[in-house]
Amino acid sequence: MSANKILVTLAAVLFVGMMCVFTVSETEKAIKFKLGEIVKDDYEPGLYFKWPFINNVKKFDNRIQTMDSKPERFLTAEKKNVIVDSFVKWRIGDVKTFYTVVAGDINQANLRLDQIIKDAYRAEFSKRDIKQLVSTDRSAIRTILIENSKAIAAKLGMEIVDVQVKRIDLPSEVSSSVYRRMEAERERVAREFRSQGSEAAERIRADADRQATVTLANAFRDAEKLRGNGDATSAEIYAKAYGEDIEFFTFYRSLNAYKKTFSNAGDMMVIDPDSDFFRYFKKQK
Repeated sequence: MSANKILVTLAAVLFVGMMCVFTVSETEKAIKFKLGEIVKDDYEPGLYFKWPFINNVKKFDNRIQTMDSKPERFLTAEKKNVIVDSFVKWRIGDVKTFYTVVAGDINQANLRLDQIIKDAYRAEFSKRDIKQLVSTDRSAIRTILIENSKAIAAKLGMEIVDVQVKRIDLPSEVSSSVYRRMEAERERVAREFRSQGSEAAERIRADADRQATVTLANAFRDAEKLRGNGDATSAEIYAKAYGEDIEFFTFYRSLNAYKKTFSNAGDMMVIDPDSDFFRYFKKQK
């Protein structure tokens, strides 16, 4: 056998051998067909055998896909429209179902999934008002959407990984009325806080005035008590001191009376010279 024939034979064997095997990577899912009929779809990553011309293999990307939806209007419980911008992350779950239902077409799968998610949004948004959607219920809505859409998406051979709302906007015709209502609500809360603050201030002021009045009254009482005790002590001391010599005490009181009476040069007093007022004027020794 010539060298050319050997080379041709080896090439043919190699070609046939390559047609008899196929590989599945970690990022792929594969389906093997036999004359157009699915015979196996649960392949793990690795190397596999097939019959040339009898079996053929289709591979699909098993990585996470992102479906970025166009902004859509939904009606809230208040009968107000909101514009929602969202996205969904998904991947192939059951590759056989995925191929059978959407022919393994990613675009077709996105279209079907988009309708499922919008229906789920519509159902949930109709139960909530705008305030709940914007402020409190984002995580709750996300969890509900994932749970409600999982079963429907599974019928398409798809597995929902995540659903996220990027933005919730109000249409221009709704924004002004909503903002006015929010402003009125904030003003009402502010007035309530101011009223509570004024009430607390008056209560504190009244309590402070009461305490001041009580403190002053107690201080005045204590001062009067101390003054009374002092006057009593002073009177007692004076009484004891003057009781030692009554005549001296009388003389001292008369001198004080003379001093006060004749303090001014123009003062005049009409009195009997023999009265007790002048008793010490007569006693000159």
